[in-house]
Amino acid sequence: MKKSQNKKKGLLGKIFKICFFTIAFIILLFAVIILFKANSDPDKVPDVFGYKPMIVLSGSMETSIHTGDLVFVKMVDTNTLKKNDVIAFRNEEDSVTTHRIIDIVFEDNIKYFKTKGDANNTEDANLVKMSDVEGIYVARIPKVGNFLMFMQKPIGLVLVLLVILVVGLIWLYIVNKKDEKKFKIEDEKERLEFEEYKRRKAMEEEGKGDKLN
Repeated sequence: MKKSQNKKKGLLGKIFKICFFTIAFIILLFAVIILFKANSDPDKVPDVFGYKPMIVLSGSMETSIHTGDLVFVKMVDTNTLKKNDVIAFRNEEDSVTTHRIIDIVFEDNIKYFKTKGDANNTEDANLVKMSDVEGIYVARIPKVGNFLMFMQKPIGLVLVLLVILVVGLIWLYIVNKKDEKKFKIEDEKERLEFEEYKRRKAMEEEGKGDKLN
């Protein structure tokens, strides 16, 4: 019974480690690709497999999207966009805004999107050109954007690295202690088994001696 439980625990531990390192590898790959693309072309929002992460800096889309959220937008064919889609686009200040399409208009046979933030009382002053669309909103991770902005500061990066270091050292200490305890138990078990073996061997020798006498 104990052996089956130990095997189950060991299997769960292996699965946990595989999942942890897989997720860590994906996050690392994601970060490396973004950093590479951001440095190679600073004027564009970097994407990974067609998805772009962005930090929300205003509350114009509350209550569906909040300040400090990390949002993901997907690159799409702008001809497929329709009314009520939430899109990310470059505004007249060349910064990226995430607002909802409230109408599609044509001027001189050119297609534009009329947009508005859900929390705003008025629509955006300028129409959005199709070429300015960065993608369509697909998902968000609440408040992670605040953490990423904090990470951009030197003190933030240092603190995060220190926390990771401390957590890693504590984890290694706990693992080592568990291993030491396990080795001690196994050593004690082997010692007892050896003592039992010697005892039986001595009894066998005594039995043989008695027979000879």
